[in-house]
Amino acid sequence: MGRQVFLTEAGRHLLPRAKRIIHELTDIRRELSNLSGRIAGRLAMGTSHHIGLHRLPAVLRSYTDSNPQVELDIHFMESEKACQAVEHGKLELAVVTLPLKPADALRSKTIWLDPLKVVVGMDHPLAKLHQVSLNELLHYPAVLPTRGTYTRTLVEQRISSHHKQVNCSLATDYLETLKMMTTIGLGWSLLPEILLDDHLVSLKVPELLLSRSLGIVTHRKRTLSNAAQAMREMLLFRGNQSH
Repeated sequence: MGRQVFLTEAGRHLLPRAKRIIHELTDIRRELSNLSGRIAGRLAMGTSHHIGLHRLPAVLRSYTDSNPQVELDIHFMESEKACQAVEHGKLELAVVTLPLKPADALRSKTIWLDPLKVVVGMDHPLAKLHQVSLNELLHYPAVLPTRGTYTRTLVEQRISSHHKQVNCSLATDYLETLKMMTTIGLGWSLLPEILLDDHLVSLKVPELLLSRSLGIVTHRKRTLSNAAQAMREMLLFRGNQSH
């Protein structure tokens, strides 16, 4: 119609089955290719910017040194979108913040525990206090990850369990940006411990002792290529070393 193409009613009926057939054929090709034992070809994987910057560099360096015939196709995206891409067969695996309730089709494995710290800038009214109550903290605006992200959901669930609500004045998916906004005094935030530096003050809030799980997400019913399996094993090895 015009310059656009639309599915007919028969096409809409056929589409889910066609997608299943394509995924099945891809899985068959991957399984047959694995029989050779070679670790080669393209590996499409997703990760978040935070994990890509702070957790993956050493892993990727070792992986490429050990598997020079693998072409890494790394997609940087929000953890939620990466999980959806694995579920829909667009990525073989993702290294992300693990969902609190993963989809039934997905399998997740924790690699790193990522403690979250309540932080404020040096000039914040709470900066001179070492410990504050949740009530005291919530008198001030927060800068937090976007609503709907796994981290934001974790924070909101904990605060709502105390029958409170957070006043979030600014939100973004980029933790480095949240760090900057906190540093210049736009609000308090919850940031991974690994991001803390001398420009931030960490506050102890007994009601907000939180930690995220970072790890691997794969599809339960699809065969991993040798390249993806090698990546998974290297990540598990690195994770065991860090504990």
